[in-house]
Formats: sequence, C-alpha cells, structure tokens
Amino acid sequence: MKLRKELWFGFSLMAAILIPVIVLMPWGHLTNGHLGLMMLALICVGIMLGFPTAFTLMGMGVFFAWLAYRSVDPATANRQVLDLFVQRTYGVMSNDVLIAIPLFLFMGYLVERAQLIDKLFRSLHLAAARVPGALAVATIVTCAIFATATGIVGAVVTLMGLLAFPAMLKAGYNVKVAAGAVTAGGCLGILIPPSVLLIVYGAVAGVSVVQLYAGAFLPGFMLAGLYIGYIIVLAWWKPHLMPPLAASERRVDLPPFARALTKYGSNALTGLWRGLTGGGIADAPKRTVLAQLLVTLVPGLFIAAMLGVTYRMTTAPVVEASTAGLIEAGGLVAAPEQESEMSSGLIGAQDAEQQESGVKEPSAGSSKAPAAPQAGAEAAKAPQTAAATAGKTADAVESERLPVPLWLWITLGVGMTLIALIYWLWSWERLEVFKMLLTSFFPLALMILAVLGSIVFGLATPSEAAAIGGFGGFILAGVYRFIAYWREGKSSGKDPGQAVWSTTKELGVIVKESAFLTAKTSAMVCWLFVGSGIFSAAFALLGGQEVIEKWVLSLDMTPVQFMILAQFIIFILGWPLEWTEIIIIFMPIFLPLLPHFHIDPLFFGLLVALNLQTAFLSPPVAMAAFYLKGVSPPHVTLNAIFAGMMPFMGIQVIALVLLYVFPQIGLWLPQLVYGR
Repeated sequence: MKLRKELWFGFSLMAAILIPVIVLMPWGHLTNGHLGLMMLALICVGIMLGFPTAFTLMGMGVFFAWLAYRSVDPATANRQVLDLFVQRTYGVMSNDVLIAIPLFLFMGYLVERAQLIDKLFRSLHLAAARVPGALAVATIVTCAIFATATGIVGAVVTLMGLLAFPAMLKAGYNVKVAAGAVTAGGCLGILIPPSVLLIVYGAVAGVSVVQLYAGAFLPGFMLAGLYIGYIIVLAWWKPHLMPPLAASERRVDLPPFARALTKYGSNALTGLWRGLTGGGIADAPKRTVLAQLLVTLVPGLFIAAMLGVTYRMTTAPVVEASTAGLIEAGGLVAAPEQESEMSSGLIGAQDAEQQESGVKEPSAGSSKAPAAPQAGAEAAKAPQTAAATAGKTADAVESERLPVPLWLWITLGVGMTLIALIYWLWSWERLEVFKMLLTSFFPLALMILAVLGSIVFGLATPSEAAAIGGFGGFILAGVYRFIAYWREGKSSGKDPGQAVWSTTKELGVIVKESAFLTAKTSAMVCWLFVGSGIFSAAFALLGGQEVIEKWVLSLDMTPVQFMILAQFIIFILGWPLEWTEIIIIFMPIFLPLLPHFHIDPLFFGLLVALNLQTAFLSPPVAMAAFYLKGVSPPHVTLNAIFAGMMPFMGIQVIALVLLYVFPQIGLWLPQLVYGR
C-alpha cells in the first residue's frame, strides 16, 4: 500500500528530528541540559504523530520536571511536581489578558452564524465588477473585513469556501487561483486585530495587547493590499485564469424611483436634484427623492469631515501651560516643595549664589516679616489673573493656528478631486451598489471601529471592548435576522408578529451554537497555556533554555543575523506545527534572547505574527487547505489547493521583508498613539 505524499513528508520531518538526537546525544553521561533538548525534540515528534498538543505538553512537562526535581532531592520530587502543576494552572486562571479570548471568539461566532457576510460579499463583487479578477478581489476584501470582526481563521475560510469559492468556479476561475484567494484571505485573521494570536503572544511575552493591536493594523492591511495587487496583475496578464464577469452578473436592478428619474440623465446626483426641484413624478415622490439625495451626499460629507478633522489636528498650535499662577495661588500648598528643596540642599546653593551677588533675602526674623498679609492679598488676586490669562491664551490659540504644511494642501486637493470624481461617476447603478454597501458594511464597520478604536485609543481594555463587541454582535444578528424574516413575511402576506417569534427562535439557536463553539475553543487555548506553563518550567529546570542561549551567544551573531535565524526557524516550524504550538512552546525560548540583541518584543511579535501566516498555508499541516477541502466540490483536490496557496506564501515572505526593512510600518501607529 502506497503512502500518501503528506505522510511521507511527515515521517521525513520526524526522522530529521530524531536521527540527529540519537546520533549526537552523549548517552554515556547525560546532563539535565541534554534532557531538556531531548524533551523539545520529543514534543515536536509527539505533536506530528497526532497526539493532543495540550495534554502532550502536560505529560512531557510533568515527567521531565519530576526528573529535574529528582536529580536534586528524590524525597520531595513528587510534592514539588504537584505544586508546580497547581501553580501554573492557577497562573493561567488568574491571567486577565486571556479574558478577551472567549469574548472575541463569541463576537466572531455570532457574526459568522448570523449570515452578515453574504450581502457584504455580493455588494463588494458588484462594486469591483470592472476590476480585473473582481470576484477574487471581493473575496480578499470581504475576508479582511470579516477578519476584523472575528479573528477566527477556520470560520472565515469555511464561510468564504461556501460563499465565494463556488461563485468563482461558476464564473470560470482557475481552481488554483480561487483556492489561493480563499485560503490566503481567510488567514488574514491571524494578523489583523482582533487576532487571538496577538492576545496569546502578549500573554506569553508580557507585551501590551493594546500596542500589539495598534502595530498590527498597517502590516495586516499591507498584506491584504499585496494580495489584491497580485490578483489584479495576474488577471490583467492572464485573463483566462479569471474571466471578466458576465453582463448578467454585473447588472443591478433599479427601483421604480430610479427608473423614473433616468429621464433627467444617467448621473444620479443631478437626476435627484432635478427630481427634487422640478415637477413631481408619480413613481418618485419628493420624500423618497430627498432621502435618496441625502444617501448620495454621504460619501462627500464623510470625505469632507475627514479633511476637516485632519486640518484641525495638523494646524492646532502647541499650547504650553504655565504653572506660575498655580504656585502663586497655592500659598501653603507650595510649602512642601520648599521643604523638599531645603532637604536636598537646593536652598543652600541658592543662598551661596545670593551672597556672591551681594543680594540676600530677608530672614524669618527680620523686620520685613509682616509683609505676609501683602503676599496673601497677591495670592487672592492670582486666580483672577490666571483666569484672565487663560482667556487670552484661548483666544490666541484660536487666532494663531500653525501654518498649513504642503502635504496637507496636497491632501486637501486630492480629497476634493476624489469628491468630484465620485459624483462625476455617480450613476444610478452605483447608487444602488453604494446603498447595498451601506446596509451591509456600515453596521459591521461601526461595530469594528467601536471595538478596535476603543482599544487602540485607550478608552477600554481588550476584555471590555470584546464584551462590547459580543453585545454588538448579538444586536446585529438579531436586527439582520428580523429584517430578513420581516421582508419574507411582507412578500408572502404573513403576520408581522411572526417575524419577531421566528427571529427570537433563531437568535436563541445562534447564541447557543456560538456559546458552545466559544467554550470549546477557549478551553483548548487555556489548556494549551496550562501545558505550556508546565512544559516551559520543566525546560527551564533542566537548563535547556541556558544551553540554547549559550549556543546562540557563542555564534557571535549580529542582531540582523539573529533576526533572520529566528524568523527562518519559525518559518520552518510553521510547516509541521500550528501557530498555537509555536507561540506557546518556542516563543519562551526566543524571548529571553531579545534584550541581548536589543530587539523590541513588540516588533518581534509583529514579525512572528506575519511569519505565522505560513502555518495555515504551508503543507502538510496547512489547516486552511483542509477547511476549504471540507466544503469544496469533490473535483477540487487537496494538491490543487496547496498549489494555489504557494504564490500567496511568496507574497507573505515579501511582506515580511518589507516589515523588517521598514519597521515603521508596524511601529508608527504605536509611537503616534502611545509615544513608544
């Protein structure tokens, strides 16, 4: 019986790990450090054999920790191992950072099961109908948006495999290109916040999850942009791989008011204005026309508002607050500061300077001591003076704004040109597509901005924002399902109250399924943390970490060489292992070496997150391929899916190099918001 290629690959990797261990291990005089390296090799082999990761980590950790304690004191080894197990488990239970994981998972599962993405994909593929590779581009954009709402890779790949993959195959797309677009786009949730990977890395590395989220925005959307650019170039170069959409697929049905107003021309803005100011039309009441005109003005008003905010923030003068009035008005409050100066010797230094200049302040016993009432009167006048000064300062701030820089003039010009271009091309079909985007994208975007914006700008912790997101997902699911049932009942003549009852029943099912999946995934992550804690403790007790550190430092590498080596190891580990195992097992090995090479753990985490995209796209454990295979037609083979993912893996390597060469891609936003 012939073994499959995947099994041969897996056995080859296990042999590549075990053979050097068997050959190079000094079996005659094993030290604890050698046992640590053996434990690291055995855990990789055990995971590749298919044993549960969390319990394999716990079993290995307990056994090798017992060996470490037994080498010191055999009598207390059992009790010390049990104490270690309890302490590590309690440490995971008391970790506040991990609270955000089940809340974000619950929000993601609610959004997924409420079918909020179907309409979004349809509107995006209509909006990009004239772009080469429109369906693949719409797939990547939908995945990027969905990733910001879920962060669950399996959910995004599965849903887009049911929604976008059949649509691309029906349109005549190449199977490999379609599979690559779905799997690569679905994996964006690893990097784009609210990524569960970043939460896990933050908990392992002790890095702020908030700053990790801020740093991951630009690299995540840069990677999505590279995907889209590759698809457009490939579709333009080889159009037979991604044929243009048929006219029937691009057609948008116009409502009665739009068909009636087409007599004023093909431009929707001018047509609506003439319909509002001209004579009435039977199929286009003025109330409807006014509402549609307000919807039409939304893009222009949004761009104008963004330009106005940018202008205000850029030209706002820097105000230096003076505390002189506060000190004068403080009276007794300022006294402790004088005492601290006396105790630090500053007063003595001032007296010496005064004696050298021939000027000396009167002492407490001098005849000028009764001047205290006059000082009290001046202190009483100080608040009025401070208030007047503050009023003048506010007026000066408003009247003396900073000059407008050249780049802002260019931005304003580009913005105004964009507004003019939008309304020049604003046809009736584009108005309908925009309305579809507004109803499908805007509510989801509002929830995403509320969750991630509150985290990045420090208004809420990740756990609090995730709780808000879970509640927002619940509300969105209820509203969308109610609208669907209400429209269905309206078209069939059913009682409107039936829509409420149907929505309530389905919402109960959605919440039940989402809660079950959340509990299942959260339990897996938490058990992984427990196993990782025991494993890393045993590894440290045996001195494995010290052996690796000595070996790395003995190579006398530069920071660049160390970074290349670390990322190469993580890239290779992404083939047989999943990201959870890499973060939890191997990050504690790399992290203690970062201070020696002066590498920021935040920047290292962003590189790791971008690198670990390969864990879902690299065979033989490419989980994204198996997710897609599970929902794809029978004629789509696993090898075709793997082949489709390869170009996108190359794009990930390019993005990794760009992030390393230009670190401000990831560090600019954390520095801007948090002043890192």
